Amino acid sequence: MEMHQQPLYADIECLYGADRYFDEILKIIDHVQMFEDLNDQEVMTLCGFMTCYAAPRGYTLLSEGQTGSYLLLILTGSVEVTKAGCGVAPESIAKIYPGGTIGEMSIIDGQPRFASCLTLEPTDFAVLTRTALNQILLQMPRLGNKLLLILLQMMTNRLRDAFSHSPQSSVISPPV
Repeated sequence: MEMHQQPLYADIECLYGADRYFDEILKIIDHVQMFEDLNDQEVMTLCGFMTCYAAPRGYTLLSEGQTGSYLLLILTGSVEVTKAGCGVAPESIAKIYPGGTIGEMSIIDGQPRFASCLTLEPTDFAVLTRTALNQILLQMPRLGNKLLLILLQMMTNRLRDAFSHSPQSSVISPPV
């Protein structure tokens, strides 16, 4: 299990290991189709690798352009995802509710965040780091592979959704 090192969010309340909140987390993700392939024991194991935090309303969970290698599972509250335009105010591109995740791309590639995420109300969330994901992959390959497939499915769904709402969605460039 992941050692609880320096908290990622030192300026807000750390609620400690997600395994303390297993029953609540199980109820939340039980209603999320993407997590349907995880059994209760796998959810409990996953919780052992996550840390929970409580953020107040108006707190920036992720900042566009900031590097990071972790994702957040929203447990309570809601989060607005915004994307800055060229010289214009940030535009709201999504709202995330309990059971939703943010930061999936950065946990995989470690690249700067694509968007900013701000809490709309007091919000509890669980953090899964890339280090923890790698530990799961090494120690429990079956669970690790399930998690990678879940992440891949999340990202492809968001990509499909983005293309379906794009004015140029019917134009696809050939590979170069």
